[in-house]
Amino acid sequence: MSRTSGKKASSSPSQEAILLVDDNPANLKILYETLDGRGYRLLVADNGDQALRIAAKERPDLILLDIMMPGMDGFEVCRRLKADPETRQASVIFLSALDDTDSKVKGFDLGGVDYIAKPFQIREVLSRVETHLKIHRLERQLEAQNRQLTIDKSRILASMNEGIYGLNSRGEILFANTAACRMNRCEEGRLLGQHFISLHFQQADIPAGGNNYDLDRITERLTRALAHKEPFKVSEAIFVRPEGSVFPVSFSVAPVDSDASETWAVVVFHDISDELARREELREARESLESQREQLATISRLSTMGEMAAGIAHEVNQPLTAVSNYVRVARRLLDSEPPKPGKLREALEKIEQQCLRASEVIQHIRHFVKRPLNEYSVVAPADLVEELRALAEIDVRHHSMTLEIKVEAGLPRIRGDVIQIQQVILNLIRNAVEASVEAGVHAGVTLHVFHRDDQVHFEVCDRGPGLTEAQAAKLFTPFFTTKAQGMGIGLTLCQSIIHSHGGKIGYRPNPEGGAIFHFSLPVYSG
Repeated sequence: MSRTSGKKASSSPSQEAILLVDDNPANLKILYETLDGRGYRLLVADNGDQALRIAAKERPDLILLDIMMPGMDGFEVCRRLKADPETRQASVIFLSALDDTDSKVKGFDLGGVDYIAKPFQIREVLSRVETHLKIHRLERQLEAQNRQLTIDKSRILASMNEGIYGLNSRGEILFANTAACRMNRCEEGRLLGQHFISLHFQQADIPAGGNNYDLDRITERLTRALAHKEPFKVSEAIFVRPEGSVFPVSFSVAPVDSDASETWAVVVFHDISDELARREELREARESLESQREQLATISRLSTMGEMAAGIAHEVNQPLTAVSNYVRVARRLLDSEPPKPGKLREALEKIEQQCLRASEVIQHIRHFVKRPLNEYSVVAPADLVEELRALAEIDVRHHSMTLEIKVEAGLPRIRGDVIQIQQVILNLIRNAVEASVEAGVHAGVTLHVFHRDDQVHFEVCDRGPGLTEAQAAKLFTPFFTTKAQGMGIGLTLCQSIIHSHGGKIGYRPNPEGGAIFHFSLPVYSG
């Protein structure tokens, strides 16, 4: 027989249900009257079988269960309740006149939460019932929160673009999110239980980002992460999929700081195929840009030589004229009577000297205009400038000007493409000469090289007309020029060369009138 405590109580399914089980009607009456009217839904049973049927149907929150009953005693009823997944959540308080320790221990072992001794004390019954119902409520709330957290976690994991694994203490995969399954091209079941290392690092000779990754090193780091909670990250590696194909990844392993969790570490990884492809495209673009810059630099040098043709012709013509004169002298000496071998030898030596002079001019030109291989070398600034001096002075002398070169002693070395750096210096010197000539000034040009703040500085100063603020603002803009003729790529090319060497280039007015173009290159620290 079962009944509820009044119409209001029975009409609200949200009320907490208490099942009262006792074979003694008097005890049932006391318990019922004690709890009636307090907002509980009360159920009663006078034997074990009836109690099990009611519990299976009504799912009570709390059961007050008498131990000493005929047929099926309270211990057996409790055992069956806890064995059934449908009823095991109910809290069981045993009712007994027995006060021995063994009975209490047995009841607790079977899943009971408390004891109420007979005869009943009303205040004690109410207090214990309320306490355990409160505990029961909190447990249900906690379970609901855990279920919601599990749902939220699943939703979050499913929405993430990164692949995520949970690993147990042995490094085996406990869960894998949607992205992980997508990247592995398989269902989650194919991944669960697999050892992370065995699954993804089957082939130790697969290159990662151009380098072979160290399988032993990764295994060691994973072991330390699981055993000593040491996180680690690998920026580039190759994962092997279950079906054997591979894909590049970046991954990190973070230990879970919780003793209650089965998950010992979380692996987060993402496919870097697109990133590597973009990196390769960028590398190819840089190589193409560098190749085009080199071609432009070569064209610019050839153009410079063309513009310097008159001066170069004069430099070559002088020794050739001298050679022609000495040849005529040598012929006369050969025809003279008696022969004069000493004078003839002197004339031949003069011819050799002038040939060497012409050869040096040609060698300087060939060295300057040849296409560089973009090979960087470490060089002393003084040597770099001195090598350029002869070529620079050709154009300066042709315009009846002078070039003063001041190189600070003991300059530290720099690293770069010598030809390209010399091209910048020559370009700046020629600009200074042309600006001075156009302004009718023949005061000369100065090249000053010095060291300051871990940089080697090069300054080309002239006494020409200088630049207006508007001209200075557009100075390094492609195709901008202050010359009547020219394409306006010289300074832009100079800027590109200096920037590629990690340096800076600029302009400032000369306090004495004219312009100062300057650039700096970092000191070589190797």
